Amino acid sequence: MKKIAAIFVTILLCSWTLGTFAQSKADAICGYYYAKDPFSKEGSQVKIYKAKDGTYEGIVCWVENPAKKNFINYKFLRGFHYNAKDNEWQDGTIHHPGSGKTYKSYMKFDDKGKLKVRGYVGFSLLGATVTWTRETKQRIQK
Repeated sequence: MKKIAAIFVTILLCSWTLGTFAQSKADAICGYYYAKDPFSKEGSQVKIYKAKDGTYEGIVCWVENPAKKNFINYKFLRGFHYNAKDNEWQDGTIHHPGSGKTYKSYMKFDDKGKLKVRGYVGFSLLGATVTWTRETKQRIQK
C-alpha cells in the first residue's frame, strides 16, 4: 500500500512540475522589447504582459518620435495563446495605428533570443516578419 501511495505522489509531483514548467515557458515572452515600425522605421518600446484572461497582450510604452507620444499605453497586441508544441504564441492580432489595419499574428523566439513577430492577412504567406530585441528595463519617455 505504501508503494502505491509513493507512486501516486510521484505522479502528482511530476505532473505539477511539468505544468509549472510549461507555464513559465509561456510567460517567457513577458517583458520589454525594442521594435522598429515596419512602415515608418521609427523605434518604440513595447511591453508584453499576461492579461487577466490568460492571453498575452502588448502596449507601446516609449516612442522614439516625441510627436507620437499619444500612442503610449496603446494596446496593439491582443489575444495571443502559447502553443507549447510549436513553441510560439499564436492566434493573436496586431493593430498598426498608423494604417488603421489589424493583422493576424504569431510570435516566436529565434535561436539568438530575438522575438520574431509575424503579421499577415488571410494566411501566413501573405505577411511580413519584424524582429524585436528584448530590453532589461522600461525606457523613460522625455
